[in-house]
Amino acid sequence: MSVRVRYAPSPTGHLHIGNARTALFNYLFARKHGGSFVVRIEDTDTERNVEGGVESQLKYLKWLGVDWDESINKDGGYGPYRQLERLDIYQQYADMLVEQGLAYKCYCTPEELEAEREEMKARGEDKLHYSRKCLHAPEQDKPYVLRFKVPENEEYTFHDIVKGEVTFRSEDIGDWVMMKNNGIPTYNFACVIDDHLMAITHVLRGEDHITNTPKQLMVYKALGWNAPTFGHMTLIVNDQNKKLSKRDFSILQYIEQYQELGYLPDALFNFISLLGWSPEGEEEILSHDEFIEKFDEARLSKSPAKFDKEKLTYINNRYIKELSIEETVELCMPHLIAEGILDGKDEDWVFSLVSVFKDRMSYGKQIVELYDEFFEQEFTLDQEMTAFLAQEGVNETLLAFKELLIDVDEFTAANIKPLIKQTGKISGAKGKLLYMPLRIATTASMHGPDLPQVLALLGKETVIERLESVIQ
Repeated sequence: MSVRVRYAPSPTGHLHIGNARTALFNYLFARKHGGSFVVRIEDTDTERNVEGGVESQLKYLKWLGVDWDESINKDGGYGPYRQLERLDIYQQYADMLVEQGLAYKCYCTPEELEAEREEMKARGEDKLHYSRKCLHAPEQDKPYVLRFKVPENEEYTFHDIVKGEVTFRSEDIGDWVMMKNNGIPTYNFACVIDDHLMAITHVLRGEDHITNTPKQLMVYKALGWNAPTFGHMTLIVNDQNKKLSKRDFSILQYIEQYQELGYLPDALFNFISLLGWSPEGEEEILSHDEFIEKFDEARLSKSPAKFDKEKLTYINNRYIKELSIEETVELCMPHLIAEGILDGKDEDWVFSLVSVFKDRMSYGKQIVELYDEFFEQEFTLDQEMTAFLAQEGVNETLLAFKELLIDVDEFTAANIKPLIKQTGKISGAKGKLLYMPLRIATTASMHGPDLPQVLALLGKETVIERLESVIQ
């Protein structure tokens, strides 16, 4: 049987890191096994659906480099791919279960259910299951939900790709609502119908779904269907080993936030692929195709996946280093424009700026921070720098360099570079005693990027002004 997997987001929000990982692992699994990857929209939570949620999910999956074989915009013969367009299908199977005595109408109001729960708590009961008082209730002309009648004394055992053999007992699960009184199915009922009718062979999802599995297995068994193979991926945790929460503002949670900051999609694809899975060998910087080739579901981690911000920074920096200058400029441009940094600057200046800071950048917007750090900081020398410039012969070196720069018409890195060597010949300085004084006296730093490029960025007027301020 050909592998068929699905990613089934709810359009209640935008593409989150956790959801992106689920989509990515399903995608890798499908591509590795030559199967199909389906994106199905579970939009039955109508009150929480947000405008543009579906479009955002698809847009940022595509941006990450995840494509699909079937979805709302790519019919593969198993549609519709929106649950709200499948309501008649769910109703058909719900009616069948009611007719067979495997589900029943429950007329209890929310207030009655709450009162029942409070009574159970007062009696000290630890399992607050529905009492089944509507199990044999006569037909009534009032709203009702459909409850699944949980079999008694049943065990539900399944082999989980990640966790191995998992068992649940029916006595731990009360009769649950499978159809709400508005005719919309609940998650555990709808996804079983969809997965079966869409011929889904494997369900890979987060481990927070594992408690849903026994309810779904009940439906498979009631309808006489074979269940797919399940795999529940471990939680993603933060630096304190706590579950990644949407209220944890120390970590950016949404894919679009990374795009807006100028992270590269291939780098994010790489990073997310390592959240709970590891390839054989030491190398973790892999291409899209290499991830597909190396993906092995047996290597999905059994331990929580730590969201390591420093690792993401490192990976994205590695990818930026592989870009051409033209590509890096394109990555930085929106941020330079937004901050007004390009006002009055020509193309050569922009290319020079990006060239200087390219290897230090971990994301596109960081060019602004690096620019501010370099150009906006006050020009002051610390004690170590001042002592270095006080050495014998340094003043003459600085003076010689300033005089040469005054005669430069086009203040470019190419024109500045030979003047450094010429300064050395004039002053007799070489090595550290040539380059270090020039850097300190022009940038107030003892280390940094290529000096001619930095000076060209600073501009002739600023460089000469700084040299004059330190020459004795």
